[in-house]
Parts: sequence; structure tokens; C-alpha cells
Amino acid sequence: MLLIDKVKAARCTPPPPGYEGLEMYERLYHLRSDIPAVTHVDYTARIQTVHQETNPRYWQLINAFRQLTGYGVVVNTSFYVRGEPIVCTPEDAYRCFMSTEMDWLVIGDFLFKKEEQPQWTEQDGWQSKYALD
Repeated sequence: MLLIDKVKAARCTPPPPGYEGLEMYERLYHLRSDIPAVTHVDYTARIQTVHQETNPRYWQLINAFRQLTGYGVVVNTSFYVRGEPIVCTPEDAYRCFMSTEMDWLVIGDFLFKKEEQPQWTEQDGWQSKYALD
């Protein structure tokens, strides 16, 4: 994810008049493209390419998503909650999953659905410890 490029013009929505002069907050909430989760306020996106030869499982996932939606793109983000370290182990991932409002977790060949998990009793109250932006 070291490269940044302009989002294809065909995917972009035109900016409103005076867009460049708007406050950042106003620019943030303008729908800039049909892939808003990855389109920055300057109409760029940080890209990471996935090749079938080097990462066949992830490529197949993205390709299946493309076949279903017409979008061969997924959001890749860090896995953690505010104030906590980045998830590094399956145990960290499960704890984060069960302590947040995530619905699903995939680890390797395993798919976890929140509502099918045993009751999580280790609530650490992270929601009240850290103020939201």
C-alpha cells in the first residue's frame, strides 16, 4: 500500500462548486466516487495490487466480490480499536471481534458469526475508556 493514484474519472462524482475552498469537514462528507471507502478528499486512493500467482486465495475472494458487485476492490485496513494495540494473534482477533460490534470474523479457513458464539463475559469497557473522534 505504498502507491497513491487518482481514482478513475469514470468512478468519480464531480465536486460541488468551490470544493477546494470548503472546510475539511465539508469535503469529507461529499460523495466523491462510487467507491467512497477508498476515495480520499483529493480524489486519490492508496492502492495495493493482488496477483493471482502470488496470493491465489485473496485474489479469488476479490474476484468473487467483483463478479457479485462489479467492483474488484476491497478495503484493507488495520485491525484494532482505539487505545488498543494492533491485532497480532488469533486470540487478539477473537477478543477484538467479541468486544466490538463486528458481525463476522474470518481467520484462515474459519468463519465466525457473532450471534453463533458463546456469550462473551470478558468485557473490558474499551468503549468508555477512549473518546471517539
